[in-house]
Amino acid sequence: MQKMKTTTAQFTYPWQLCKTVHLVRHGQAMHNVEGDINREALLSPHLFDAQLSPLGLHQVGKLRNDVHASGLLKRIELVVTSPLCRTMQTAFGVFGSTESNEDAGVNHPQIMAVELCRDRMGVRPCDMRRRVSECQALFPSIDFSMMDGEDDSLWNPHVRESEEEMAARMVLFIKWLWTRPEQEIVIVSHGIILQQILNVLENDCHPTARTALCKRFDNCELRSVVIVDKSLKVADSQLCSPRNAAKETVLREEVSV
Repeated sequence: MQKMKTTTAQFTYPWQLCKTVHLVRHGQAMHNVEGDINREALLSPHLFDAQLSPLGLHQVGKLRNDVHASGLLKRIELVVTSPLCRTMQTAFGVFGSTESNEDAGVNHPQIMAVELCRDRMGVRPCDMRRRVSECQALFPSIDFSMMDGEDDSLWNPHVRESEEEMAARMVLFIKWLWTRPEQEIVIVSHGIILQQILNVLENDCHPTARTALCKRFDNCELRSVVIVDKSLKVADSQLCSPRNAAKETVLREEVSV
């Protein structure tokens, strides 16, 4: 887990308008292993929903230890994951509850599978009802309420999703994120999706942080940002009551939207 270097804060915002978002790429999966040998393997329907490799499982275990040791787990209120096996394995492996003694008395956050942060769309893999049923059997503690429906409407059986379409989907995802009441959230997804999220946000990112912020994600890398909803006018809201003044401002250190 890498702590991002930040510059001196230049702005302050009411804390109610901010969210801390931790972006996590899944651990190494079998399609990554095959893709290192032959890039065409990344498009194979047999590897579309690849599981984690032995190295990926080790990466997940290491990140779990780092998250527990740093105290980050105590602050996380929600984990949002792509509904593919490799991301759900990572989300549960790092942030989920196990039967081990180390989890005794630990409050683990809710884990929710969300379709909007799924990998780049391409060939339709299966019908939605069967997929949700299979995922619920594998990951009974993950919330699949955002996955209702029989039709996988985000998939086009003939056309691979373009960069522009992915960016538009991430705009919708970020808008959905702002509807959530939680203020510290983890997003476990795919490298290309996490980069698209940061690309959407980078227009309001400090230039000195942009290069480090938007670089390619390593497997199981955790990268944290603070985002700000500036669509609300603080002066017109009830956010600045004197009794809340002590906790209203936060430093803008990385990114805002």
